[in-house]
Amino acid sequence: MHAPERPSELPPPSTAPAEGWHCTHMFYRFNRAVLAGLTEEQRAAGAIALAQILDPDAEHSTIRMQCFIVSGHKADFGTLMMDTDPLKIDGIHQRLLASPIGAALDAVYSFVSLTEISEYVPSPEQYAKRLIAGGEEPDSPALGAKVAAYEKRLPMMNAQRLTPELPTWPAMCFYPMNKSRVVGANWFTTPFSLRNAMMAEHAQSGMAFAGKVTQVVTVSIGLDDWEWGVTLWARSPNYLKDIVYKMRFDEASAKYGQFGEFYAGYLATGDVIARHCLVNT
Repeated sequence: MHAPERPSELPPPSTAPAEGWHCTHMFYRFNRAVLAGLTEEQRAAGAIALAQILDPDAEHSTIRMQCFIVSGHKADFGTLMMDTDPLKIDGIHQRLLASPIGAALDAVYSFVSLTEISEYVPSPEQYAKRLIAGGEEPDSPALGAKVAAYEKRLPMMNAQRLTPELPTWPAMCFYPMNKSRVVGANWFTTPFSLRNAMMAEHAQSGMAFAGKVTQVVTVSIGLDDWEWGVTLWARSPNYLKDIVYKMRFDEASAKYGQFGEFYAGYLATGDVIARHCLVNT
């Protein structure tokens, strides 16, 4: 009996996304009781291993990775990793657990997602309609110039959404989110035109923080418990507070947004994490 033929238009099976990257956020806490039971030599070896494994210039440098010290009790440090191969990303996690410091590491939270281009990113034609709705004169030179500039930027903006360059600004936070399904505020039964208008308002709020805050939004539908993950980087932690507060008043958030726990922290190398968390004392 012959297997059914695969339609020619379908790509071959692969763990690599058709576009974009896999993305995993991992958060760890040091088990102080276990750490206290390690010898001085074991702790020193653990600190070295932590620095080596979390070194973005190591042999796994094809992975786009950042590490950060987490403020508060939820975790001691976290990692953000992106790659086309999900097992390469998970391999970093496994190396940490198998390292000399692994017995003293408790993984406290993870978030698995994919990069994407949102369906609410406007085409040049849709962008023109937004400008006209905002008061631009149809067929005016000013409108044409703005649309042309947007059309030129769009491929770069979409590339940043799918294969983002991770900023090196010091303050960051991550949180998962859903869109609500409650009676009277069901995002998924709201017409696309209304959802699109709300997301346009949301984007406009974010534009006010250009140069102060940047973000990557990844989709986790079908991959994790939440639907999206938002990672923010800021030049100052004040900007994190300001942008989240401002955007909470947008209808897309105020009426339809549901948010998980926030993990806030500061970019750091593995060596700095080891020293900050007193691994080798």
